[in-house]
Amino acid sequence: MHTVEKIGGTSMSDYVSVRDNIILNQNLDGVYRRIFVVSAYGGVTDALLEHKKSGQPGIYGLFANGIEDDSWLTKCDELHQQLQAINLELFGQTTLLDKANTFLAERMDDAKKCLADLQSLCQHGHFALDAHLATVREMLASIGEAHSAWNTAELLNRDGVDACFVDLTGWRADHHISLDERIRLSFQHINLEKQLPIVTGYAHSDSGLMSSFDRGYSEMTFSRLAVLTGASEAIIHKEFHLSSADPRLVGEENAVPIGRTNYDVADQLANLGMEAIHPKAAKGLRQNDIPLRIKNTFEPVHTGTLITGDYVSESPCVEIIAGCKGIYALEVFDQDMAGNLSNYDSELVSIIKRFNAHIVSKDTNANAITHFLSTNLKTVKRILYLIKERFPEADVNHKKVAIVSAIGSDMQIPGILAKMVQAVANENISVLAVHQSMRQVDMQFIVNEADHDNTVKSLHAALVEVHDHGRAICLAS
Repeated sequence: MHTVEKIGGTSMSDYVSVRDNIILNQNLDGVYRRIFVVSAYGGVTDALLEHKKSGQPGIYGLFANGIEDDSWLTKCDELHQQLQAINLELFGQTTLLDKANTFLAERMDDAKKCLADLQSLCQHGHFALDAHLATVREMLASIGEAHSAWNTAELLNRDGVDACFVDLTGWRADHHISLDERIRLSFQHINLEKQLPIVTGYAHSDSGLMSSFDRGYSEMTFSRLAVLTGASEAIIHKEFHLSSADPRLVGEENAVPIGRTNYDVADQLANLGMEAIHPKAAKGLRQNDIPLRIKNTFEPVHTGTLITGDYVSESPCVEIIAGCKGIYALEVFDQDMAGNLSNYDSELVSIIKRFNAHIVSKDTNANAITHFLSTNLKTVKRILYLIKERFPEADVNHKKVAIVSAIGSDMQIPGILAKMVQAVANENISVLAVHQSMRQVDMQFIVNEADHDNTVKSLHAALVEVHDHGRAICLAS
């Protein structure tokens, strides 16, 4: 019996907390029989690819958008220096620092050479850069996890733990294999009774993880490891609890850590960009009856949130109020849409998919379709241009909004919608749209972006804070 555990980037940036609160936690039954999948240190993947929230280009973004521009090279050198500074902080002036910097330099120098060669090649008319960008993205992403995993394994060995670095990145591999095969080959000689594997969050596969999961690739590696090795539990260590709302909005004293919930709730959170785990990664755990636990690295005595497929709250209730800003409402009105809604919708979705914009929600009536998109303004303008080109007689509008959702494993509560509407009305908040599905696991309010925070606070006060939570922090044992 063993666990597979993933450590997030913010937690990884604090090695002492990772070692003492997670690896050597005295509440656990020994150090071994555990597999750790690690993320890159906080901010490193943003620098390698692009900033996850702002879209500010990293090495990949600069390289992809400027084939004759060497700004990516400058960014490479800057990041190399930053990673060396991390090494110095972790290892000090020791022989281990030299080993760490040598390992890092090999990866960074290889990547720079590959990009320079590709840049030169693609200046020839017969070679198109676009055909290689997916591979470039994967190669760059792998550097962050290789760096953190190698460092962590070495530090743990220094501190008396028999840790082993498991490199799933396929760096300099001479042939491509599937993700499952790579995992099996990497673990065939590892003895979990005596060794502690520290595994790269990025794993190379013949199909390319990032083409399907983009920045959720480490969660897919984590999920497949749990499934293939038959883990008794999957655990994600983050820098916060999975709580009833963002404590920074509703107050630390009002936010309630969630003790139990199910994968339906996790999927709703992921849809809003507040993922406990990527939905496709959760699918494998769910289908194989592997429970998922979310723990706070910095509160190791708390048992965290246990997520299973079959959990339903003892009585119907709202468990979480979650919201997201920066959503673009893209409304298309056309008189000819009436009676032909499905054809319009399929074409609109096809256009949106071309730009990889995430559809958070959607509403329709006889002659209008509104998609609520999580993307940036540049992408929205490109989508608008194609829609107007395809439907020249349509009236196309866009507006920046926020989505606030009440989520629970069982929300079949008579009158809950009226209660929610009253709560936001009391704060003079205008509701632009309301979505409620028959599955009864979430209700969404679309509001003006400026009303996001007040909507979260008002709904949390009306639906969560009114209850006695003396026993709400369920110990998920």
